[in-house]
Amino acid sequence: MAIQYWDPFREVVSLQQRLNSLMNEQGRGSEGNSEVIAASFTPAVDVYEDEHKVVLSIEAPGVKQEDLDVQVEKNTLTVRGERKFEKDQKEQNFHRIERRYGSFYRSFSLPNTVDTENVRASYDAGVLRLELAKKAEAKPRQIKVNITSGDANPTQPKTVEASTDKKEVGTQHAA
Repeated sequence: MAIQYWDPFREVVSLQQRLNSLMNEQGRGSEGNSEVIAASFTPAVDVYEDEHKVVLSIEAPGVKQEDLDVQVEKNTLTVRGERKFEKDQKEQNFHRIERRYGSFYRSFSLPNTVDTENVRASYDAGVLRLELAKKAEAKPRQIKVNITSGDANPTQPKTVEASTDKKEVGTQHAA
């Protein structure tokens, strides 16, 4: 008799595939109906940060600037928008509609280091870019400390560089 290994995630993957298939069939309409079903979509988001700001880039092609709504409340950033399906005056003979239309809603928890009063937004080529500045106390800074040696000659100080961002302290000796 051969040993068979049981993979507990196989059933989960199978269930996920069946749910995706069901959702895709529902989004296409029934019986070849070419009407567009207004379904929500989720735009892709890139989030990164540097020492001065946190940046979100949200893909929203086809969304008009006036259909975007960005709000910051407490430590939550919320982005809402809508991509509308615009029909021509004459009836089109669509063979396939694969782009998603409808409204979207994304919400992001912001760290305490972000200054929620200092947010910049720009929209260019279908990408919404949000820049959230960090609070001054959250930014790394370097502090130079002069330490005199225990010698009788205090004219040759040792310079120590300390950084509030790193745990390391570098020592330099003056010549």
